[in-house]
Amino acid sequence: MTNALLHNARLIDPEAGTETLGWIRIEDGLIAEIGEGQRAGGTDCGGACLAPGIVDVGVKVGEPGERHKESFRTAGLAAAAGGVTTMVTRPDTATPIDTPEVLEFVIRRARDEAIVRVAPMAALTKAREGREMVEVGFMRDAGAVAFSDGDHVVTNAKVLARCMTYARSLGAMVVGHPQDPTLSEGAAVTSGKFASLKGLPAVSPVAEKMGLERDLALAEMTGVAYHADQISTSAALRGLARAKAAGQDVTAGVSIHHLTLNEFDVGDYRTFFKLKPPLRAEDDRVAMVEAVRDGTIDIICSMHTPQDEESKRLPFEAAASGAVGLETLLPAALRLYHAGQLTLAELFGAMALKPAQRFGLPGGRLSPGAPADLVLFDPNAPFVLDRAVLRSKSKNTPFDLSRMQGRVLRTWVGGASVFEADA
Repeated sequence: MTNALLHNARLIDPEAGTETLGWIRIEDGLIAEIGEGQRAGGTDCGGACLAPGIVDVGVKVGEPGERHKESFRTAGLAAAAGGVTTMVTRPDTATPIDTPEVLEFVIRRARDEAIVRVAPMAALTKAREGREMVEVGFMRDAGAVAFSDGDHVVTNAKVLARCMTYARSLGAMVVGHPQDPTLSEGAAVTSGKFASLKGLPAVSPVAEKMGLERDLALAEMTGVAYHADQISTSAALRGLARAKAAGQDVTAGVSIHHLTLNEFDVGDYRTFFKLKPPLRAEDDRVAMVEAVRDGTIDIICSMHTPQDEESKRLPFEAAASGAVGLETLLPAALRLYHAGQLTLAELFGAMALKPAQRFGLPGGRLSPGAPADLVLFDPNAPFVLDRAVLRSKSKNTPFDLSRMQGRVLRTWVGGASVFEADA
């Protein structure tokens, strides 16, 4: 069924920045009508929050090549349970998404297996090696929404400039990973007293600043649309704000882990907290929250990176980086709401509206004509997270056994119910 009436809901509208009691009528998979107040009939939402489905940018799915870590089927189930209705997936698979044939395989698998929408990014250079540009035009025609080498930074500025120039000529967006790879090579944590006490190899926040400044300079020279996948240090914010003030077509994201955790959470070498970039100082975390609120940072994402037990149950320095986040993105983000740091409309602006706009996707809005991609959630429902019940194949979450507040009750994609919580 793609026709429905949802009433008695607290509508979270990120476009208008409002929260109102009202109803939504769905017809043929689209939002047909929205109104305030009460309306009889249909599904009673019980006063819970109804918002646009989350558009999660930077999701890693293990197909092709690492299906044992995450498949499109399990990623889709996890996304639906987390209120994510669109996954913008990364190209850093074991077989990189660097040819139209691989991209077509990914799109076909996603269509057949995932119960949510999938919008794939493609690699920027062949094999993500930073030497030779992919067939940007063919890949874009095949369905790539952006181009990125993920955390493999293109070190050759001339190659990156050529890629940006060509992408600009085709109206394609380049997604960069702001980092100086020589400074950050082998690092496991952020430099400082804590890193010294732990005896772990560390990287200075200046590596992120240097990487971003270079990318922004090349983006200014070429005029390309540029998105920084993750900003995590206050040192990088000044350059980003300056580029935006100058009118450059640039945006930036931040992971939910860098918004809600800091370097001390590593604790006794807990590898589920080993991320890339590493967790930062508390001052940096607070600066990231402020940057989301004032619009310097546009997008909040999970940077869902599944790793199997063998990759994580190693000494901290040797363990793989990354954490799963499709199911924990919303409850973790609600920590900021409950702390009074961001409103629900601001959160969904950064998790739904802005990512949809930036990547040219139709969702992220509560307005007539928009896809009926919706999430119903109770922001106050408490629970203790048990990683064993996560729907992802991999269970590497830093929030294991954490007290969380906020549960997804139901998720719709195109008006069809794809998840409903147990009573």
